[in-house]
Amino acid sequence: MAALKQASVLFSLSLSSPSTPRQRYRLMIACRILPWLALSLILLAGSAAGAELAIGPFQTGNRAPMTQIFGLPTPGHTLILPPGEHAAELALDTAQNYTHNSSGGESAFFDGETYRFNLNLRRGLTPRLEVGLDLPYLMHRGGFLDGFIEGWHDTFGLPQNGRDKASRDELRYSYIRNGKQEVLVDDHAQGIGDIRLNAAWQLARAEGDEPWGTALHAALKLPTGDSDDLLGSGSTDLSLWLSGNRSWRQGDSALALFGSFGLMGMTDGDVVEEQQRNLVGFAMLGGGWRPWSWIVLKLQLDGHTSLYDSDLKELGDPAAILTVGGDLALGEKTALEIGVSEDIATETASDVVFRLALRSRF
Repeated sequence: MAALKQASVLFSLSLSSPSTPRQRYRLMIACRILPWLALSLILLAGSAAGAELAIGPFQTGNRAPMTQIFGLPTPGHTLILPPGEHAAELALDTAQNYTHNSSGGESAFFDGETYRFNLNLRRGLTPRLEVGLDLPYLMHRGGFLDGFIEGWHDTFGLPQNGRDKASRDELRYSYIRNGKQEVLVDDHAQGIGDIRLNAAWQLARAEGDEPWGTALHAALKLPTGDSDDLLGSGSTDLSLWLSGNRSWRQGDSALALFGSFGLMGMTDGDVVEEQQRNLVGFAMLGGGWRPWSWIVLKLQLDGHTSLYDSDLKELGDPAAILTVGGDLALGEKTALEIGVSEDIATETASDVVFRLALRSRF
Protein backbone atom coordinates (compact mmCIF):
# COMPACT_ATOMS: atom_id res chain seq x y z
CA MET A 1 0.00 0.00 0.00
CA ALA A 2 2.85 2.35 0.85
CA ALA A 3 4.48 1.60 -2.48
CA LEU A 4 1.24 2.39 -4.26
CA LYS A 5 0.95 5.71 -2.42
CA GLN A 6 4.56 6.57 -3.29
CA ALA A 7 3.98 5.77 -6.95
CA SER A 8 0.87 7.97 -6.92
CA VAL A 9 2.86 10.89 -5.49
CA LEU A 10 5.63 10.46 -8.07
CA PHE A 11 3.08 10.33 -10.88
CA SER A 12 1.42 13.52 -9.61
CA LEU A 13 4.78 15.28 -9.47
CA SER A 14 5.62 14.19 -13.02
CA LEU A 15 2.33 15.61 -14.22
CA SER A 16 2.88 18.91 -12.49
CA SER A 17 6.47 19.57 -13.56
CA PRO A 18 8.00 17.50 -16.39
CA SER A 19 11.54 18.83 -16.38
CA THR A 20 12.90 17.84 -19.80
CA PRO A 21 11.54 17.76 -23.37
CA ARG A 22 11.83 13.95 -23.35
CA GLN A 23 9.73 13.74 -20.16
CA ARG A 24 7.14 16.07 -21.63
CA TYR A 25 7.08 13.95 -24.79
CA ARG A 26 6.55 10.76 -22.78
CA LEU A 27 3.83 12.47 -20.76
CA MET A 28 2.04 13.48 -23.97
CA ILE A 29 2.22 9.89 -25.25
CA ALA A 30 0.88 8.56 -21.93
CA CYS A 31 -1.99 11.04 -21.89
CA ARG A 32 -3.02 9.94 -25.37
CA ILE A 33 -2.61 6.19 -24.91
CA LEU A 34 -3.85 5.67 -21.33
CA PRO A 35 -7.51 6.62 -22.05
CA TRP A 36 -7.61 4.05 -24.88
CA LEU A 37 -6.02 1.43 -22.63
CA ALA A 38 -8.50 2.18 -19.86
CA LEU A 39 -11.40 1.92 -22.30
CA SER A 40 -10.13 -1.44 -23.60
CA LEU A 41 -9.84 -2.80 -20.04
CA ILE A 42 -13.36 -1.65 -19.19
CA LEU A 43 -14.74 -3.26 -22.33
CA LEU A 44 -12.82 -6.46 -21.63
CA ALA A 45 -14.16 -6.61 -18.09
CA GLY A 46 -17.73 -6.37 -19.32
CA SER A 47 -17.41 -8.44 -22.45
CA ALA A 48 -18.13 -11.83 -20.90
CA ALA A 49 -21.84 -11.06 -21.04
CA GLY A 50 -21.76 -10.87 -24.86
CA ALA A 51 -23.20 -13.36 -27.30
CA GLU A 52 -21.28 -15.99 -29.26
CA LEU A 53 -18.93 -14.32 -31.73
CA ALA A 54 -18.55 -15.37 -35.34
CA ILE A 55 -14.94 -15.81 -36.53
CA GLY A 56 -14.12 -13.72 -39.59
CA PRO A 57 -11.27 -11.71 -41.11
CA PHE A 58 -10.00 -8.24 -40.24
CA GLN A 59 -11.59 -5.74 -42.63
CA THR A 60 -8.36 -3.86 -43.27
CA GLY A 61 -5.66 -3.56 -45.92
CA ASN A 62 -2.56 -1.70 -47.12
CA ARG A 63 -2.56 1.87 -45.72
CA ALA A 64 0.70 3.08 -47.35
CA PRO A 65 0.29 6.67 -48.68
CA MET A 66 0.31 5.90 -52.42
CA THR A 67 -1.49 2.54 -52.10
CA GLN A 68 -4.45 3.34 -49.84
CA ILE A 69 -5.79 5.81 -52.44
CA PHE A 70 -6.89 2.92 -54.68
CA GLY A 71 -9.86 0.64 -54.20
CA LEU A 72 -8.16 -2.53 -52.96
CA PRO A 73 -11.08 -4.10 -51.11
CA THR A 74 -11.15 -5.51 -47.61
CA PRO A 75 -11.91 -9.27 -47.46
CA GLY A 76 -15.63 -8.85 -46.85
CA HIS A 77 -17.96 -11.27 -45.06
CA THR A 78 -18.48 -14.79 -46.34
CA LEU A 79 -21.90 -15.30 -44.70
CA ILE A 80 -24.17 -12.55 -45.97
CA LEU A 81 -26.95 -10.87 -44.00
CA PRO A 82 -30.51 -12.23 -44.01
CA PRO A 83 -33.12 -10.15 -45.90
CA GLY A 84 -33.97 -6.92 -44.08
CA GLU A 85 -31.10 -7.17 -41.59
CA HIS A 86 -28.51 -4.36 -41.34
CA ALA A 87 -24.90 -4.18 -40.14
CA ALA A 88 -22.66 -1.19 -39.44
CA GLU A 89 -18.95 -0.89 -38.66
CA LEU A 90 -17.10 2.26 -37.60
CA ALA A 91 -13.34 1.73 -37.83
CA LEU A 92 -10.17 3.73 -37.22
CA ASP A 93 -6.90 2.61 -38.83
CA THR A 94 -3.88 4.60 -37.58
CA ALA A 95 -1.03 4.01 -40.05
CA GLN A 96 2.55 4.96 -39.18
CA ASN A 97 4.79 5.47 -42.25
CA TYR A 98 8.52 5.95 -42.53
CA THR A 99 10.61 4.92 -45.53
CA HIS A 100 13.03 6.51 -47.99
CA ASN A 101 14.57 5.09 -51.14
CA SER A 102 16.18 6.14 -54.42
CA SER A 103 16.88 4.24 -57.62
CA GLY A 104 17.73 5.59 -61.05
CA GLY A 105 15.61 8.67 -61.56
CA GLU A 106 13.15 7.84 -58.77
CA SER A 107 13.13 8.99 -55.17
CA ALA A 108 10.51 8.32 -52.47
CA PHE A 109 10.30 9.70 -48.94
CA PHE A 110 7.24 8.82 -46.84
CA ASP A 111 7.22 10.10 -43.26
CA GLY A 112 3.97 10.70 -41.40
CA GLU A 113 0.80 9.22 -39.99
CA THR A 114 -2.47 8.62 -41.78
CA TYR A 115 -5.73 8.23 -39.87
CA ARG A 116 -8.50 6.49 -41.78
CA PHE A 117 -11.99 6.59 -40.34
CA ASN A 118 -14.40 4.36 -42.24
CA LEU A 119 -18.12 3.78 -41.92
CA ASN A 120 -19.22 0.53 -43.53
CA LEU A 121 -22.94 -0.13 -43.94
CA ARG A 122 -24.52 -3.39 -45.20
CA ARG A 123 -28.07 -4.58 -45.80
CA GLY A 124 -29.44 -7.99 -46.75
CA LEU A 125 -31.76 -7.75 -49.76
CA THR A 126 -32.57 -11.39 -50.53
CA PRO A 127 -31.52 -14.74 -49.00
CA ARG A 128 -28.45 -14.65 -51.27
CA LEU A 129 -27.74 -10.95 -51.91
CA GLU A 130 -26.49 -8.09 -49.75
CA VAL A 131 -25.37 -4.57 -50.68
CA GLY A 132 -23.16 -2.12 -48.84
CA LEU A 133 -21.32 1.18 -48.77
CA ASP A 134 -17.93 2.40 -47.48
CA LEU A 135 -17.62 6.06 -46.47
CA PRO A 136 -13.96 6.88 -45.61
CA TYR A 137 -12.56 10.05 -44.05
CA LEU A 138 -8.77 10.47 -44.11
CA MET A 139 -6.29 12.65 -42.23
CA HIS A 140 -2.56 12.99 -43.00
CA ARG A 141 -0.60 14.30 -40.01
CA GLY A 142 2.88 14.42 -38.54
CA GLY A 143 1.41 12.36 -35.72
CA PHE A 144 2.82 11.48 -32.32
CA LEU A 145 3.82 7.79 -32.51
CA ASP A 146 7.42 8.04 -33.78
CA GLY A 147 9.00 7.44 -30.36
CA PHE A 148 6.66 4.57 -29.61
CA ILE A 149 7.35 2.91 -32.99
CA GLU A 150 11.11 3.20 -32.48
CA GLY A 151 10.72 1.36 -29.17
CA TRP A 152 8.42 -1.19 -30.84
CA HIS A 153 11.05 -1.94 -33.49
CA ASP A 154 13.81 -2.22 -30.87
CA THR A 155 11.74 -4.58 -28.73
CA PHE A 156 10.98 -6.99 -31.58
CA GLY A 157 14.34 -6.62 -33.36
CA LEU A 158 12.83 -4.94 -36.41
CA PRO A 159 14.95 -2.63 -38.63
CA GLN A 160 14.66 1.12 -38.01
CA ASN A 161 15.65 2.03 -41.60
CA GLY A 162 16.93 5.40 -40.40
CA ARG A 163 13.77 6.26 -38.43
CA ASP A 164 15.69 6.73 -35.17
CA LYS A 165 17.93 9.36 -36.82
CA ALA A 166 15.14 11.39 -38.45
CA SER A 167 13.17 14.28 -37.01
CA ARG A 168 10.12 13.12 -35.11
CA ASP A 169 6.46 13.75 -35.81
CA GLU A 170 6.85 15.39 -39.22
CA LEU A 171 4.74 14.96 -42.35
CA ARG A 172 6.28 14.51 -45.77
CA TYR A 173 4.90 12.19 -48.42
CA SER A 174 7.11 12.81 -51.45
CA TYR A 175 7.80 11.07 -54.76
CA ILE A 176 10.17 12.48 -57.39
CA ARG A 177 10.74 11.01 -60.87
CA ASN A 178 13.31 12.27 -63.37
CA GLY A 179 13.67 15.48 -61.39
CA LYS A 180 9.94 16.19 -61.34
CA GLN A 181 7.99 16.38 -58.09
CA GLU A 182 5.13 13.99 -58.86
CA VAL A 183 3.66 13.77 -55.34
CA LEU A 184 4.08 16.09 -52.36
CA VAL A 185 2.01 16.23 -49.19
CA ASP A 186 3.90 18.15 -46.50
CA ASP A 187 1.06 20.01 -44.82
CA HIS A 188 -1.87 18.62 -42.86
CA ALA A 189 -4.58 17.33 -45.20
CA GLN A 190 -7.94 15.77 -44.50
CA GLY A 191 -11.23 15.08 -46.21
CA ILE A 192 -13.59 12.51 -47.67
CA GLY A 193 -11.82 9.65 -49.40
CA ASP A 194 -13.01 7.55 -52.32
CA ILE A 195 -16.46 6.11 -51.64
CA ARG A 196 -16.96 2.42 -52.42
CA LEU A 197 -20.15 0.55 -53.33
CA ASN A 198 -20.20 -3.15 -52.39
CA ALA A 199 -22.27 -6.23 -53.15
CA ALA A 200 -22.00 -9.91 -52.17
CA TRP A 201 -23.73 -13.02 -53.51
CA GLN A 202 -23.95 -16.15 -51.35
CA LEU A 203 -22.71 -19.04 -53.47
CA ALA A 204 -23.14 -21.74 -50.81
CA ARG A 205 -23.35 -22.16 -47.05
CA ALA A 206 -23.96 -24.84 -44.44
CA GLU A 207 -24.83 -24.69 -40.73
CA GLY A 208 -24.17 -27.15 -37.91
CA ASP A 209 -21.04 -28.05 -35.90
CA GLU A 210 -18.83 -27.47 -38.96
CA PRO A 211 -20.38 -24.45 -40.72
CA TRP A 212 -18.85 -23.17 -43.94
CA GLY A 213 -19.66 -20.72 -46.68
CA THR A 214 -18.47 -19.18 -49.94
CA ALA A 215 -19.42 -15.85 -51.48
CA LEU A 216 -18.76 -13.80 -54.60
CA HIS A 217 -18.03 -10.11 -53.96
CA ALA A 218 -17.93 -7.01 -56.14
CA ALA A 219 -16.89 -3.43 -55.28
CA LEU A 220 -16.95 -0.20 -57.27
CA LYS A 221 -14.72 2.62 -55.98
CA LEU A 222 -15.62 6.13 -57.12
CA PRO A 223 -13.14 9.05 -57.43
CA THR A 224 -14.61 11.28 -54.71
CA GLY A 225 -11.37 12.07 -52.81
CA ASP A 226 -8.84 14.81 -53.58
CA SER A 227 -5.92 13.15 -55.37
CA ASP A 228 -3.61 16.17 -54.86
CA ASP A 229 -3.68 15.48 -51.09
CA LEU A 230 -3.57 11.66 -51.47
CA LEU A 231 -7.16 11.36 -50.27
CA GLY A 232 -8.11 9.56 -53.49
CA SER A 233 -6.61 8.26 -56.72
CA GLY A 234 -8.76 9.96 -59.35
CA SER A 235 -9.50 6.51 -60.83
CA THR A 236 -12.63 4.37 -60.91
CA ASP A 237 -11.82 0.87 -59.65
CA LEU A 238 -13.81 -2.35 -60.00
CA SER A 239 -12.97 -5.41 -57.90
CA LEU A 240 -14.23 -9.00 -58.07
CA TRP A 241 -13.23 -11.68 -55.57
CA LEU A 242 -14.21 -14.97 -53.93
CA SER A 243 -14.20 -15.57 -50.19
CA GLY A 244 -14.55 -18.70 -48.08
CA ASN A 245 -14.83 -19.57 -44.38
CA ARG A 246 -14.82 -22.94 -42.58
CA SER A 247 -15.38 -23.43 -38.82
CA TRP A 248 -15.11 -26.33 -36.39
CA ARG A 249 -17.14 -25.97 -33.18
CA GLN A 250 -16.95 -27.70 -29.83
CA GLY A 251 -19.26 -26.11 -27.28
CA ASP A 252 -18.53 -22.39 -26.99
CA SER A 253 -15.03 -22.81 -28.45
CA ALA A 254 -14.32 -22.95 -32.17
CA LEU A 255 -11.56 -22.82 -34.78
CA ALA A 256 -11.92 -21.26 -38.24
CA LEU A 257 -9.97 -20.77 -41.44
CA PHE A 258 -10.84 -18.04 -43.92
CA GLY A 259 -9.45 -16.75 -47.18
CA SER A 260 -10.15 -14.76 -50.33
CA PHE A 261 -8.59 -13.90 -53.70
CA GLY A 262 -9.51 -11.67 -56.62
CA LEU A 263 -8.66 -9.00 -59.17
CA MET A 264 -9.07 -5.22 -59.34
CA GLY A 265 -9.21 -3.22 -62.58
CA MET A 266 -8.56 0.54 -62.55
CA THR A 267 -9.04 3.37 -64.98
CA ASP A 268 -6.15 5.83 -65.32
CA GLY A 269 -5.96 8.01 -62.22
CA ASP A 270 -4.40 11.36 -61.35
CA VAL A 271 -1.42 10.10 -59.28
CA VAL A 272 1.64 9.27 -61.44
CA GLU A 273 -0.73 7.96 -64.09
CA GLU A 274 2.14 7.07 -66.47
CA GLN A 275 3.33 4.39 -64.04
CA GLN A 276 0.01 3.22 -62.67
CA ARG A 277 -0.97 -0.34 -63.49
CA ASN A 278 -4.54 -1.09 -64.53
CA LEU A 279 -4.86 -4.62 -63.14
CA VAL A 280 -3.90 -5.85 -59.65
CA GLY A 281 -4.29 -9.23 -57.96
CA PHE A 282 -4.91 -9.64 -54.23
CA ALA A 283 -5.38 -12.45 -51.70
CA MET A 284 -5.89 -13.08 -47.99
CA LEU A 285 -5.47 -16.12 -45.72
CA GLY A 286 -6.14 -16.26 -42.01
CA GLY A 287 -7.47 -18.16 -39.05
CA GLY A 288 -9.11 -17.62 -35.71
CA TRP A 289 -9.68 -19.32 -32.37
CA ARG A 290 -12.63 -18.68 -30.07
CA PRO A 291 -11.70 -20.13 -26.65
CA TRP A 292 -14.87 -18.70 -25.08
CA SER A 293 -18.05 -17.35 -26.62
CA TRP A 294 -17.09 -13.71 -25.96
CA ILE A 295 -13.55 -13.51 -27.39
CA VAL A 296 -11.84 -14.38 -30.70
CA LEU A 297 -8.09 -14.37 -31.40
CA LYS A 298 -7.09 -13.93 -35.06
CA LEU A 299 -4.06 -14.04 -37.36
CA GLN A 300 -4.25 -12.86 -40.99
CA LEU A 301 -1.93 -12.46 -43.98
CA ASP A 302 -2.88 -10.05 -46.79
CA GLY A 303 -1.02 -9.51 -50.04
CA HIS A 304 -1.34 -7.88 -53.44
CA THR A 305 0.68 -7.32 -56.59
CA SER A 306 2.22 -3.89 -57.22
CA LEU A 307 0.11 -0.93 -58.32
CA TYR A 308 2.93 0.92 -60.11
CA ASP A 309 5.75 0.25 -62.57
CA SER A 310 8.71 1.31 -60.45
CA ASP A 311 12.19 0.20 -59.39
CA LEU A 312 11.43 1.26 -55.80
CA LYS A 313 10.24 -1.39 -53.32
CA GLU A 314 7.70 1.06 -51.93
CA LEU A 315 5.85 1.24 -55.26
CA GLY A 316 7.02 -1.58 -57.50
CA ASP A 317 7.13 -4.68 -55.26
CA PRO A 318 4.26 -6.98 -54.18
CA ALA A 319 3.06 -6.24 -50.65
CA ALA A 320 2.59 -8.62 -47.71
CA ILE A 321 0.95 -7.58 -44.42
CA LEU A 322 0.50 -9.59 -41.21
CA THR A 323 -2.32 -8.61 -38.82
CA VAL A 324 -2.83 -10.02 -35.32
CA GLY A 325 -5.48 -9.26 -32.72
CA GLY A 326 -9.04 -10.26 -32.10
CA ASP A 327 -12.66 -9.45 -31.27
CA LEU A 328 -14.49 -8.84 -28.00
CA ALA A 329 -18.25 -9.27 -27.67
CA LEU A 330 -19.93 -6.22 -26.13
CA GLY A 331 -23.52 -7.42 -26.37
CA GLU A 332 -25.91 -9.60 -28.30
CA LYS A 333 -25.02 -8.10 -31.70
CA THR A 334 -22.11 -5.75 -30.97
CA ALA A 335 -18.35 -6.39 -30.95
CA LEU A 336 -15.06 -4.52 -30.79
CA GLU A 337 -12.19 -5.50 -33.11
CA ILE A 338 -8.59 -4.68 -32.10
CA GLY A 339 -5.65 -5.39 -34.40
CA VAL A 340 -2.04 -4.52 -35.21
CA SER A 341 -0.56 -4.86 -38.73
CA GLU A 342 3.10 -5.09 -39.78
CA ASP A 343 4.67 -4.97 -43.25
CA ILE A 344 6.39 -8.36 -43.36
CA ALA A 345 7.52 -7.52 -46.92
CA THR A 346 9.32 -4.44 -45.62
CA GLU A 347 8.70 -1.02 -47.18
CA THR A 348 5.72 -2.30 -49.24
CA ALA A 349 3.13 -1.14 -46.69
CA SER A 350 2.87 1.05 -43.59
CA ASP A 351 5.35 0.21 -40.81
CA VAL A 352 2.59 -0.38 -38.29
CA VAL A 353 -1.19 0.03 -38.40
CA PHE A 354 -3.27 0.09 -35.21
CA ARG A 355 -6.92 -0.82 -35.77
CA LEU A 356 -10.05 -0.27 -33.68
CA ALA A 357 -13.44 -1.17 -35.12
CA LEU A 358 -16.88 -1.19 -33.52
CA ARG A 359 -19.49 -3.22 -35.38
CA SER A 360 -23.13 -4.02 -34.78
CA ARG A 361 -26.08 -5.76 -36.45
CA PHE A 362 -29.65 -4.52 -36.26
